[in-house]
Amino acid sequence: MITAFVVNSGSSSIKWELVDVDTERRLRGGIVERIGEAGAAADHAQAMEGILGELGGEHPSVIGHRVVHGGNEFTRATLVTDEVEAAIERLAALAPLHNPANLAGIRAARAAFPGVANVAVFDTAFHQSLAPEAYTYAIDAELADAHSIRRYGFHGTSYQYVAARAASLLGRPLEQLKLIVFHLGNGASVTAIDGGRSVDTSMGMTPLEGLVMGTRSGDIDAGILFHLGRAGLTLPELDTILNRRSGLLGVGGIGDMRDIQAASLAGDAAATLALDVYYHRLRHYLGAYLVQLGGADAVVFTAGVGENSAPTRAAALAGLDWLGISLDTFANNRTSRDARVISTAASAISVLVVPTNEELEIARQSIAVVAA
Repeated sequence: MITAFVVNSGSSSIKWELVDVDTERRLRGGIVERIGEAGAAADHAQAMEGILGELGGEHPSVIGHRVVHGGNEFTRATLVTDEVEAAIERLAALAPLHNPANLAGIRAARAAFPGVANVAVFDTAFHQSLAPEAYTYAIDAELADAHSIRRYGFHGTSYQYVAARAASLLGRPLEQLKLIVFHLGNGASVTAIDGGRSVDTSMGMTPLEGLVMGTRSGDIDAGILFHLGRAGLTLPELDTILNRRSGLLGVGGIGDMRDIQAASLAGDAAATLALDVYYHRLRHYLGAYLVQLGGADAVVFTAGVGENSAPTRAAALAGLDWLGISLDTFANNRTSRDARVISTAASAISVLVVPTNEELEIARQSIAVVAA
């Protein structure tokens, strides 16, 4: 049996899964949390030792790691070497909350499984197909080059899996499709995909740009930061506000989509406003990407909110029959864990719900690297 051990290492947790590559079946998995806290694993190495016990002596064929930021250096999944480790560490300047944690998981796995190939799968790699006009910010070019400032995009592993699954559901080659995919979770983004290639995406140099999220602001006038800075707020305070105290939480006081929708239904005006802002931003990007692509074959929803929130999907697509998007209300409201079509038969643009599976995609890409 060929197995892939998939590791998603965070600053205080390791989420893991063992996948049978031949059947693409999850064999087992789990999460180690509160790493570094009293009564828990002291560090990632000790957490990995605990996971070894849960693996029950299983020796994986390959170990695949989610790495958030690959900068300009990594355009595809890459076999981990000492040099690759050093590059991931160097790129931590672009993702200080994520890359160091991802690297800790890589180092723990390499130590725990000497001789087993480790593969880094980068969130940003899928978006390396962006054209210069899509990834360039209109600031001083020398400054941008010196500090690696450009649009990178994120959730790439999810987009790669979902795009292929959408093509299968539609029964058409991915190379012939134009897709607009909404990855809506606590972190949220949307990507325009043409022939399987990312041509535009809402997240930028960091995961802060773009859609309204659970606690992140998304798009904001940069001048607001100068205004708040002159009012006495420090850079760390501004960072905390935009990343942890904004979005649905900032406007409506609640960061979880399920809870804020319930509050809105109960008459909470702030919750209703937060949702209206959230939905407005979804529609803004939908319109922009329809123009960028010159139309679309399908609009696809994925991730926690995208897969499970019928009201969110309905609000994003309300009143767009004139544009060729007609939602089947019954299909949209039906609860299911399966990939499915939720548009009417008359809809010129299909609407799909496709559950993502980033762990399986990491396993696939890791095995492909080793095979190559």
